[in-house]
Amino acid sequence: MLLTACTTRDGNTAASTAPQDVTFFFSSEVRGYLGPCGCSENMRGSISRAAFQVAEARKTAKGPVHFVDCGDGLFGDANIPELAVPQQERKAKALADAWKAMGLDVRVPGPLDDARGAEFHASLALPELASGSFKVIDGVAIIHAPTVKDASALVPAVKKAGARFVVAVVQTYFSEVLREVIDPTGLDLVLAIKSKDAFTAEESRFAGGVTKVAQIQSKGRSMLKLSLRFEGNGTVEWLKGDGERDRELHAMDQRIELLRAQVNEPMLNEELKALRKAKLEEIIARREALAAAPVVIPAGKSVAQARVIPLETSFAKDEKVALIEKAYDVDVGLMNFKYAQEKGVSCPPASVDAPGIVGSAQCESCHVTAADFWKKTKHPLAWKALEAVGKQNHLDFVTCHVTGWQKPDGVCRLDVIAGRQEVGCEACHGPGSLHVKSPMKANIVRAAEAKTCTGCHDRENSPTFEFETYLGKVVGPGHGG
Repeated sequence: MLLTACTTRDGNTAASTAPQDVTFFFSSEVRGYLGPCGCSENMRGSISRAAFQVAEARKTAKGPVHFVDCGDGLFGDANIPELAVPQQERKAKALADAWKAMGLDVRVPGPLDDARGAEFHASLALPELASGSFKVIDGVAIIHAPTVKDASALVPAVKKAGARFVVAVVQTYFSEVLREVIDPTGLDLVLAIKSKDAFTAEESRFAGGVTKVAQIQSKGRSMLKLSLRFEGNGTVEWLKGDGERDRELHAMDQRIELLRAQVNEPMLNEELKALRKAKLEEIIARREALAAAPVVIPAGKSVAQARVIPLETSFAKDEKVALIEKAYDVDVGLMNFKYAQEKGVSCPPASVDAPGIVGSAQCESCHVTAADFWKKTKHPLAWKALEAVGKQNHLDFVTCHVTGWQKPDGVCRLDVIAGRQEVGCEACHGPGSLHVKSPMKANIVRAAEAKTCTGCHDRENSPTFEFETYLGKVVGPGHGG
């Protein structure tokens, strides 16, 4: 997506004798994500892919390249269960190491960054910008403020400090910022970094009038690239878009999303999936080439342009940061398993008031035809899918790859999972202990509802999930069909 508009009104800048190019990359609301879960094909994200974009820009850019991360980055939730603390703290440290390896210039923290306390937060030693303050880097001011009004009040100070372009990072909702930017004196770009929930920032947005407002897709799935050229001492103007190119990019974005959904159709023939993936990657490559193509810059003018970069799975990874990701995966698996052995608490036993998990083997003994059909789906392979990528001891993933997480006689500790390593019968039909003792239609769930599936097939893990479509692939003769 190429973003263009018109901006600043400041002319009180020192004369510049030669053009100066400056590039900024912004990420926002990473929420503790090193990378996507991988449950669906072609899921965007990965800190190592973001690092590659920054590193490549530094190789080719004519001027300095800077990186700024904003908002809730270290954690995704204010309340972290005790058994998840080791993993979440280790992940926060891995993110901090990755940002430092990327040459992080500024972090604008969010409230969730203190989920493990101010002391832990401070121990990561990140170059953070306190609310109500600013930093000027190569003529660009980064302001951290609660609201647009608060950011506007700092404009005289940042201009005095030498800023020619002003970016305000505000702890406000995107929709609210749009209402506030009617006439925010001196602000050129406002980044809204507060979301109402984990799924609010599912898309990157760019809007506004004279002052532009941006929201960057969360969980490390996209970045915003800001390119500036300062020449002379005039005002900065955003390059106007090429209508034809913008329309073509929009059409490509729509085609990409359609193909992404088609690639993720359940039980898809592997040959057809491969063809669709190849086409998807081809269009992504074409989109990137078109979006990144240089535009004509008017001589003697100071100009700016911004572009959203979706971090697709086909993108390369920075080797150094990829090693940080890999080390995290190994460490967390060992840490979580050790924690389970030393401090793990077993699930409570089943009771009349709280039915328990019995395991799919019990169900198969009576429901042979249904079990035979179930074995042809991907659900029995859920645990093996985690083992294949070494994430079977990751608490971020295991909950949806076993049957009966945190339920009586289910799985409550990673060292006790025998007979539950799959998305089994009871994942959809509910705990079966009462039904085994007294088989009746009334004490078992016969047909799963959509909410049963979306507990795992949510917008994050299965962004293209459609209940009726998916359901049709997991029912059949003797199994609801």
